[in-house]
Amino acid sequence: MNASDVYSAHLPDSPAGPITVWVSNKGVRRVEFGGLPTDAHVQSPEAWPPTLARAVGQLRDYFAGSRRAFDLPLDLDAVTDFQREVYAELLKVPYGRLTTYGALAQTIGRPELARAIGQAVGANPIPIIIPCHRVVAAEHRLGGFSGGLAAKVALLRVENVHADGARESSRVYPEVLRLDL
Repeated sequence: MNASDVYSAHLPDSPAGPITVWVSNKGVRRVEFGGLPTDAHVQSPEAWPPTLARAVGQLRDYFAGSRRAFDLPLDLDAVTDFQREVYAELLKVPYGRLTTYGALAQTIGRPELARAIGQAVGANPIPIIIPCHRVVAAEHRLGGFSGGLAAKVALLRVENVHADGARESSRVYPEVLRLDL
């Protein structure tokens, strides 16, 4: 694969709805929710490079409940240093556990930046693999999600975490646990 090559695979039937995975020569670059644009070029599985095949396999295992963490190279060249710092902390949030924007801000030693943390989490180009769905708002509320709240609820259900609905104000169970990351 050349440095400029990007490959993609579409998973139409995940519990969170259709998703597309994009990889570069450095690793997983993007995970997108929703249907494919009509001009999308998705390669057949026979044309997938090894990283894409591994990513698809690990996502399928995650959705089936047999994988709790991902072991994939990530291409984070397009993110800022601050976002990279936030994503490194997100990767430490265990399967089936939740944290808040405020707790993440405390963890990185910048308690005044909870809103900036929220923006970084919302801009995560690799949801699911970098588990931004495990971040909830204060008061144990669902909060937002770039893939839509129904997708966030579905991802949390995969991890046996439940919400009262798919609204930002929906309460999430189990309670948020303070994590020593």
